[in-house]
Amino acid sequence: MADVLPLVEARLRSALGEPDARAAVTFLGTDRIEVLRFQEGDVVRYATLGMSAQPMNDPTAMVADPVKGARAELILSVRSGLADTDKVLRPLAVLAASPQVEGVIVAPGASLDVGDPLWPGAPFTSVLVAEPGGLVEDLELDEPADPVHFLPLLPMTPNEAAWKRVHGAQALQERWLTNGTDLRDPARTSVPLE
Repeated sequence: MADVLPLVEARLRSALGEPDARAAVTFLGTDRIEVLRFQEGDVVRYATLGMSAQPMNDPTAMVADPVKGARAELILSVRSGLADTDKVLRPLAVLAASPQVEGVIVAPGASLDVGDPLWPGAPFTSVLVAEPGGLVEDLELDEPADPVHFLPLLPMTPNEAAWKRVHGAQALQERWLTNGTDLRDPARTSVPLE
């Protein structure tokens, strides 16, 4: 099968424009993960590139399938100029490497936690993985490979993450919607959870 990453990068560029910065991170025993930065008005988007090079496989499977299996890249959108969000590059690369490192399958509704603030002073240490298809359309690959999904990440405060574990992703998203929460605000406080 042809290298997936040039196709993924072309899809990101067609949807988000030209990246104005990129950084690469390599963790021991993993493939290189890049993070591309796209500026659109007052919103900056960070997209991973490299997570989809290999399919995510069930960690309990005896043999990992080199072709079939879910593929994804991660996209985080925040308002620019309100915080030093460019420091999110390494935490995003850590999340994108988690399928290779920890054997997890990243899917909508999942919580991903980096254990530290996403950027200096951030009130968030984790993200909720949202449904794909809104910002960047799925990238279909040749059969039998699964398509690449571009999964939006929604930053969660520790209280929101704990509430989500009890009530579920859908309930948290409804709470955000009901309260008109600006999920792109890098300095927002936790939504009321009472």
